[in-house]
Amino acid sequence: MEGMDGDIQPRSYWRWSKQDFFPEQSFQSWGAYKLALSQTGFRLKDRFLSRSDDSDELGKLRKQSENEMKRCLNWWDLIWFGFGSVIGAGIFVLTGQEAHEHAGAAIVLSYVASGISAMLSVFCYTEFAVEIPVAGGSFAYLRVELGDFAAFIAAGNLLLESVVGGAAVARAWTSYFATLINRAPNSLRIHTNLAKDFNLLDPIAAVVLSIGATIAMISTKKTSYLNWIASAVNTVVIFFVIIAGFAHADTSNLKPFLPYGTEGVFQAAAIVYFAYGGFDNIATMAEETRNPSRDIPIGLLGSMSMITVIYCLMALSLCMMQKYTDIDPNAAYSVAFQAVGMKWAKYLVALGALKGMTTVLLVGALGQARYTTHIARAHMIPPWFALVHPKTGTPINATLLVTIPSAIIAFFSSLDVLARLLSISTLFIFMMMAVALLVRRYYARGVTPRQNLLKLIICLMIIIASSMGTSAYWGLKPNGWIGYTVTVPLWFFGTLGLAVLVPQQRTPKVWGVPLVPWLPSLSIATNLFLMGSLGAKAFERFGICTLLMLVYYVFFGVHATYDLAHQTTTQHKTLDSVKVMEH
Repeated sequence: MEGMDGDIQPRSYWRWSKQDFFPEQSFQSWGAYKLALSQTGFRLKDRFLSRSDDSDELGKLRKQSENEMKRCLNWWDLIWFGFGSVIGAGIFVLTGQEAHEHAGAAIVLSYVASGISAMLSVFCYTEFAVEIPVAGGSFAYLRVELGDFAAFIAAGNLLLESVVGGAAVARAWTSYFATLINRAPNSLRIHTNLAKDFNLLDPIAAVVLSIGATIAMISTKKTSYLNWIASAVNTVVIFFVIIAGFAHADTSNLKPFLPYGTEGVFQAAAIVYFAYGGFDNIATMAEETRNPSRDIPIGLLGSMSMITVIYCLMALSLCMMQKYTDIDPNAAYSVAFQAVGMKWAKYLVALGALKGMTTVLLVGALGQARYTTHIARAHMIPPWFALVHPKTGTPINATLLVTIPSAIIAFFSSLDVLARLLSISTLFIFMMMAVALLVRRYYARGVTPRQNLLKLIICLMIIIASSMGTSAYWGLKPNGWIGYTVTVPLWFFGTLGLAVLVPQQRTPKVWGVPLVPWLPSLSIATNLFLMGSLGAKAFERFGICTLLMLVYYVFFGVHATYDLAHQTTTQHKTLDSVKVMEH
């Protein structure tokens, strides 16, 4: 085992000393911590302005894990990880809920809108993952382009996404398992007198999460094999749902097509976006991919293109089988087949849904732990969570950090509370990723003239402000149009200004997003628009969570990352001095 300074340091993986959790200078004593707190303003400014670079993410930071992750995945693994990570949670869980409550038969249009927005984000992720193939995914990419502070906000939301996402899928798993054994969806939960949305306790969800995490900790490749098998079964069930659904189609069920208007379509789109959310897990596996520049574009773009088509067909088949008012929000497909006389089919659908959700939990356990590992490598959380086990080549500590709180939340919270919080967090990170891609293409430190940097900032501000304006106007006046005559042209001219007035500073080496700046700018607009469709409560929860993250950052994160950055700088200066003296 090699230490940061290159010396051989054989140390046990299972260690618990204070130095393993808080090795930074600021936490060595109360005096040191008080001194650090007195410099908080200066340190915040330093972290706000600092940027990592590609080589740091690929080299120095990875050494914090002490052991390498095993490069054992290819494009075939990634495509199936795409299917396993994405299909299962959203389509089986949220389609019925949103068709029943918000969109009606127009849930198909909700999936089209979310799918387009998701594909725009997939483009951005693919370019970054090919250029910076590390476990940190969007956290690492934002750290390079937008700096430590923006990366921390993303890190907090990624951890929130990991914990809440796993909990939501695990609770849905329980509902489908109950249907499979011919019981009511809530029959396996413990009914209590707690507050609404928190009164159905779910021990099965907690156990399922724990089993998935254990498998992910044992071996990445073995998890991949298991994912292939489960995803193949799930794919067979999906084709059965589509074919059998259309065989029992009744077009009269599609009327009225827009019972809640276009507002309902976009409200549902913001929620079913959760169904596409797992694709970012694939980017976190870049460090374990044998040939990232070839395998990641095939894995990400290939799987997501197929998934978008499948989602639209599945949503349409459900709405043609059953009128939206009769759709069961908890186990939509199983109950729909029962209603058209195929009672036996509901068991097959429930089994397929269970398989799908199982793979979502498996791949989620892999991807989320890798995000967490890289966040810990940057010392935004204690570096003990960055350690990779020497035998398994997996980040066991990081997996436990995500799984334990996820299991606790799954035990207590309902799916709707979880989905709304998760969607806003996911949309926010995807919006930041599009901004980061534009910064990467149009700004190079030490090269871009100040004048061009100013133009870039102005154009980005116009794009973001006009997108927020469009979203706000939609929320205030869903049937209005005058506001769009201001916000949409502003977005267009902001993007045009970037295309015409600011020269690109970087060309991707292998694979790049086409039609820059138009596609990333459209990604910013669609993600902000979908965020605006989520309603006030989602923003309240998001605001409270972000505020708690900022409190943590001020008292811990900023000091840990500041110490790591300046310790590294000091080490470099010392090494340079030694070399000079030797010469």
